[in-house]
Amino acid sequence: MNDDPDLEAAYGLEGPEGSKKLYAQWAQSYDSSFAADMQYRAPNAVAQCYTRISGASPVLDLGAGTGLLGAELMRLGVSAVDGTDISPEMLAQAKKKGVYQRLFEGDLTQQLDFETGAYAGIVSSGTFTHGHVGPEALGEVLRCMARGAWAVLSVNAAHWEALGFETVLEREAMQIAEWHKDDFALYGKGAQGPHAKDKGWLLQMRKA
Repeated sequence: MNDDPDLEAAYGLEGPEGSKKLYAQWAQSYDSSFAADMQYRAPNAVAQCYTRISGASPVLDLGAGTGLLGAELMRLGVSAVDGTDISPEMLAQAKKKGVYQRLFEGDLTQQLDFETGAYAGIVSSGTFTHGHVGPEALGEVLRCMARGAWAVLSVNAAHWEALGFETVLEREAMQIAEWHKDDFALYGKGAQGPHAKDKGWLLQMRKA
């Protein structure tokens, strides 16, 4: 794997320790060297979708990173937002944005440290992608949600197909009142590189 902090390195990650190492290096430059350069659209797309279908709070931002999604939610009027991420260095950058009520370290492949049903909404951008988190974490997402809560998660489209997200959604059907997905471009028209045309899904699911 390429050890430099870039998209190729991120897509090549294997396991939590690799994520911690990469994002420790990338945290200070992530917003400029990746999000701005690639015109990264997922944080805005998730925030717009969540406020359209729900807007309820408190909201938990899974894989909050440097806080790009939290900032978009605040801009759209959702102010009660907590954030969790596996990288303390990324959370340190998120804290500087001043948009979260609480930030804490957490590994979404394990149980997070709060009570079942604690949140009226769940959002995530950039976490359900190559080398990061797969559909096995959807059970923990649902555990976080109160009854009737909505989750909006961006999922890399190739990752969705490769790891069988729909199979897991079918397995969790008793917990899900409804779900659907909308496609979107992950990056803007000015993005460059082999992933510039990558697509994503906005997975929207409501807890039964």
